[in-house]
Amino acid sequence: MKILLANPRGFCAGVNMAIDVVDQVLQLKGPPVYVFHEIVHNRHVVDGFRERGVTFVDSINEVPEGGLVIYSAHGISPAVRQEAKSRRLVEVDATCPLVTKVHLEVIRFARDGYTILFIGHRKHDEAIGTVGESPENIIVVESPEDVEKVQVKDPNKVAFVTQTTLSIFDATRIIAALKAKFPNIKAPPKEDICYATTNRQNAVSELGEEADLVLVIGSKNSSNSLRLVETAREMGKSAYLIDDQSELEREWFEGVTTVMVTAGASAPEHLVQALLDRLKHDFGGEIELRTVVQEDVSFEPPKSLKRLAVIAS
Repeated sequence: MKILLANPRGFCAGVNMAIDVVDQVLQLKGPPVYVFHEIVHNRHVVDGFRERGVTFVDSINEVPEGGLVIYSAHGISPAVRQEAKSRRLVEVDATCPLVTKVHLEVIRFARDGYTILFIGHRKHDEAIGTVGESPENIIVVESPEDVEKVQVKDPNKVAFVTQTTLSIFDATRIIAALKAKFPNIKAPPKEDICYATTNRQNAVSELGEEADLVLVIGSKNSSNSLRLVETAREMGKSAYLIDDQSELEREWFEGVTTVMVTAGASAPEHLVQALLDRLKHDFGGEIELRTVVQEDVSFEPPKSLKRLAVIAS
């Protein structure tokens, strides 16, 4: 059986930065450390930090007054920041810079009097944080059908932004519907879907053509991982999202000669390697690394972490 191993796969620059932030805070301060929401959407990463004394919370009120809180890679609303300040919390912000970019776009569009259409999944942490920048000016649209229902004060004063981890296919359809309904709609200066999401979906589109089966390492609450599975299935391929190799089912491999393996942007590489070992052992898999594009993006540690390091020293 041939295994097409996609490159790029796994951790993106934002996830690397966020995980490094938690690591460094643990080294500087030691537990207890509190993180608002999951630092990234991966069960193995979150469980690993829990074992090291990190507590993940869904409410700022769960953090002891005067304690330290890290904001997850998905971003937060101004209301959360205000609540943290009222509780005198030490804040370390691990928001991905590409998510921050969308927040700033929302702030600018709202300041200029636009009704903003946010293309994304309204219950996702990233969406909640972004919408919180200007909830009175934002309407969330999840599909072209949602676009048809949208009513705005001024059709000539409308703008859109998107969640960074969307399906390129879905975003394209929704943007087309928006442009058809609002011909003068204003787009972000630069596309909001992040480079890593785009690159991993493009790899599935390209390499998936050769595969009978696509396996994606990632957790069920990971938006970008789910989009990889959807991309493969839209091509008519059998595709499964698995947290790790223990979730493999033998019946998936009946009649399969070529498997594509990739991983969502929040999935650790050691899980990919464990999957490859299992495929080699159980199915005689032979690995062929296939590079679609080289990634060289990295992000500096946030200023809030640097300030903490100065205080700690």
